[in-house]
Amino acid sequence: MDEHRYAMVMAGGSGTRLWPMSRKAQPKQLLRFLTDPGSSTPRSLIEVSAGRLDGLVPQDNLLVCTLERYRADVSAVLESLSEDQILGEPVGRDTVNAVGLSAAVLASKDPDASFCVMTADHVIEPVAAFQEVVRRGFELVEREPRTLVTFSIEPTHPATGYGYVKRAGAIEGTDGLGFHVEKFVEKPDEETAKTYLSEGVYGWNSGMFVWKAQTFLDCLKSFLPASHAGLMEIARAWDTSDRDAVLHRVYPELPKKSVDYAIMEPATSEKAKDAQGGPVTVATLRMDVSWLDVGSWASYAGTLKADALGNKVAPIARDAGAVAHDSSGNLVVNSEQGHTIALLGCEDLVVVHTKGATLIMPSARAEALKDLHATLPETLM
Repeated sequence: MDEHRYAMVMAGGSGTRLWPMSRKAQPKQLLRFLTDPGSSTPRSLIEVSAGRLDGLVPQDNLLVCTLERYRADVSAVLESLSEDQILGEPVGRDTVNAVGLSAAVLASKDPDASFCVMTADHVIEPVAAFQEVVRRGFELVEREPRTLVTFSIEPTHPATGYGYVKRAGAIEGTDGLGFHVEKFVEKPDEETAKTYLSEGVYGWNSGMFVWKAQTFLDCLKSFLPASHAGLMEIARAWDTSDRDAVLHRVYPELPKKSVDYAIMEPATSEKAKDAQGGPVTVATLRMDVSWLDVGSWASYAGTLKADALGNKVAPIARDAGAVAHDSSGNLVVNSEQGHTIALLGCEDLVVVHTKGATLIMPSARAEALKDLHATLPETLM
């Protein structure tokens, strides 16, 4: 494996749409609620995400960026990572700063570093196909260092919960996988999504990337200079006794913005011609895999098998059970040991039971859970 290739997993999300299992004390990326066929031990999203990178980059070149308060928990789950491989944000300042912090740290120790950016809430199969496309991404940025690569998922239905990437001309040397990006578009309504699907040039925006660390920093300096200045100050102090003091003073004041808005969209515009260090281009590689962004109970249901009536049951804890009689299309998640949930005459419900709280809602209202979450007392968040 190339020693200049790195990977960073973003694991700082709060997971409000997976309440009541996802809490501030134990966010979604640490929940052991993914069941594997043939295994009785559920795994967490962060375990699955890190495992998917095994063999893609050297073990010592894997980073996780999470909130400082989760560093110990992440370390306990990913025991093979050293303390320096887990970057702790004092507070969340959106994805551009999580990526920028990683880029700054990597570039300071390896000027030739390329790194892929992954998130800790994806379930992707098959892993071999995923890794092959990511390797193509590394090859592309190593050949064309001023390229920012994103991965677009081949859509299977007119999804309204994802952003989209519109492909333009093909890129030579990518065996039909690589294209220039014409534009990024936000989550569409259903009719627009159907149009995107029929046109055949749109993919789901996966939120996964590959780029040179220095190229990313150059773009950050051009498109979001306040973040660049702050992150460079942090990087200069990183290997000194002042690291924590500088990080906690500077990081909370960085502009809060997503990497898509701060970097990717400007890079597809006329601004890209004037980027620090020279023009940049944006490319996308098609990734034809089964991909789930597990950000809600509706998407989590996609990880489970249904019974003959469409009910999906996730007994997370030992001896946790569920009984559904004359019921169909329900999702039942039970995380309390020895507890049984019984449904009679129920249709299209989401029922999630934990020791401290129970959620019951129509499946159709799953995306509105964040509104309920906003009304909860602090003790339940």
